[in-house]
Amino acid sequence: MSYQVLARRYRSTAFDEVVGQEAIANTLKTAIATNRVAHAYLFTGTRGVGKTSMARIFAKALNAVDDKGKESPEIAKAIMEGRDTDTIEIDAASNNSVDEARNLIANAAYRPMRGRRKVYIIDEVHMLTTQAFNALLKTMEEPPEHVVFILCTTETHKVPATIQSRCQRFDFNNIATRRIEDHLRAVLEREQVDAEPELIHMVARLGNGSMRDALSLLDRLLAGAGASADGKPSKKTLTAKLLEELLGLPDRELIDNLVRAIAEGDAAASLVGADALGKRGVSHEQLLSALADRFRDLMVLGACGPDTELVELSDESRQVAIELSAKFDAAGLTSLIAICDTVARSSKNSGNPRAICDAAIVRLALSEKMADIAALLAGSGHAAVAPRNGSPARAGAAGKK
Repeated sequence: MSYQVLARRYRSTAFDEVVGQEAIANTLKTAIATNRVAHAYLFTGTRGVGKTSMARIFAKALNAVDDKGKESPEIAKAIMEGRDTDTIEIDAASNNSVDEARNLIANAAYRPMRGRRKVYIIDEVHMLTTQAFNALLKTMEEPPEHVVFILCTTETHKVPATIQSRCQRFDFNNIATRRIEDHLRAVLEREQVDAEPELIHMVARLGNGSMRDALSLLDRLLAGAGASADGKPSKKTLTAKLLEELLGLPDRELIDNLVRAIAEGDAAASLVGADALGKRGVSHEQLLSALADRFRDLMVLGACGPDTELVELSDESRQVAIELSAKFDAAGLTSLIAICDTVARSSKNSGNPRAICDAAIVRLALSEKMADIAALLAGSGHAAVAPRNGSPARAGAAGKK
């Protein structure tokens, strides 16, 4: 039997199962309950947030449930698998011509075979040509009473305003890391796979609001965890180390050691720390990006407090970050982030990116001293940056004579 990926195996099949889109699910359920189903809907949002799943669930609620509220398992299964005769799914990326649109319009005139509605789910609708949109326009304005259009797109701005104005629009939010983390934990439990809490959090965060992306990454980890010596599936334990090796991510411990060296103003230790990461295969751009991300977390913790929800970290990583944030000044961290971003961009076009990166590391470590020098040269007693806590105040005058 062929393997079915996690994103398909654990795809939502009911309104209550769609993670992070409860407001939309409740609105659609109420529309059906009160017989206020519109003839056209526009589902927008980034990839993997539940648009197509919600469209199928909506179609199932319309066609697989009779007047007494009893669901037909056969019809429900066919709809969720995309093979129901009355729920027509169209991929606009590969069926975007005006002829395809005309065929759709012609078939829409026929009544559904076994359901109450004929539901057209058009995925990636923004890929339709202008001529195809124009062909659909009249039908969407005055469709047959048995037809419902559900348009799904990741790029709303490419859908003509004339089409959008004929639809009820629902914006699907990016799913919060905490919600993705909870779902991944449930999936792993059903798969009987052990995983480090830190690993689950990292995968959820790398999903960037997309449940499908997070589940796809989890699939890669399960494949990378290997099998037992006899070739049979083993009791896998997924670790953060495995994720770092799989994606080539900078080692978290080495990054934190580098940040500590920068906080202490130790240029030599900072260069050694950067070199250790380079020997692990971390590129200069990855290194500076990882530092900027870490500085950002420390800055937000310093500005908003240790319990802020603006920083998405596991409990263990949060404690380490709180410890590190105490070594910096939140205002000074803004300058360190700017340095990382500027150097990362300039190193792409440099003939000697190693020298550029090492210079940036030294500059980060000695930023306080450099700020003092810049202030003296400017004839002012105010430092340009004050990155580290506990350093002497430099608000006084330099002493003009």
